[in-house]
Amino acid sequence: MKKLIVISDWASDMLTCQEFRTVVEGYSSDSLKAKITFVASTPSTLHTSFLLSQITEIEERFGKPLETVFFINTDPRLQTKEGVDKSKGADFLVIRLKSGIYICGPNAGFCYSLIKEKIDEIFVYRGLDKGSQFRSRDLYARVAAHLMDNLEDELELEELQPDSIIGFDGFYILHIDNYGNIKSSITSEDMKGKYEYGDFLDIEINDVKRKARYVTNLFGGKPGELVIYPGSSGKKDNPYLEITIWRHFTEEDISTGASAFKYPRPGTKIVLA
Repeated sequence: MKKLIVISDWASDMLTCQEFRTVVEGYSSDSLKAKITFVASTPSTLHTSFLLSQITEIEERFGKPLETVFFINTDPRLQTKEGVDKSKGADFLVIRLKSGIYICGPNAGFCYSLIKEKIDEIFVYRGLDKGSQFRSRDLYARVAAHLMDNLEDELELEELQPDSIIGFDGFYILHIDNYGNIKSSITSEDMKGKYEYGDFLDIEINDVKRKARYVTNLFGGKPGELVIYPGSSGKKDNPYLEITIWRHFTEEDISTGASAFKYPRPGTKIVLA
């Protein structure tokens, strides 16, 4: 039986997690062997996309992708500003990556944008887009359990084209970690030919403009200095840049990257100048 990694904007709620877990175990061939872990996103589909991309990257690099299934669900109904019938949301997809990892969940917003180049096949499971206020429990958990049991060939799937997954332009906050470090969608490649290490550049986030030094790593500047640098996330040879303030956390002022920009949320736009 494959393990299941759940990434969702409801995963910080223990009741919701347990309800979902109970249903998955109920449908699985051996509930005692069902291994399920939860990773909490925010309602930002970009945030969910980053978490999915980063964890698949590490699974492919160090884990066992052929023994891994992901279930994701962040669906804030971005496609409408009107009321919807029967809690209708995005189409439910089943995706197989080139590494053999299976992913399932609604195709909402940018949820799959950052794994687009890793995809081998995409399928839609019709009829799971509406009918329950808690679709993860009532509709999706069964599909996740079947994928854990290698029963994907028994699912009623319809193949889709790669253009079913949308991309995005510009730079955004993808994640903010527990130290207040801002993980951005800016990559090292994006900086080539524009900035050199040691340069200062203007960064605007959340309507706040600050000057930051471009350095090689978090500790490449001075304590208390706002810096931007290649971080620990993304591709090994082209990491995402992080924005923060190096702190010893012994100072009276322990401001961070997040506090420097008035605590923005994942999905917030970043402008460089």
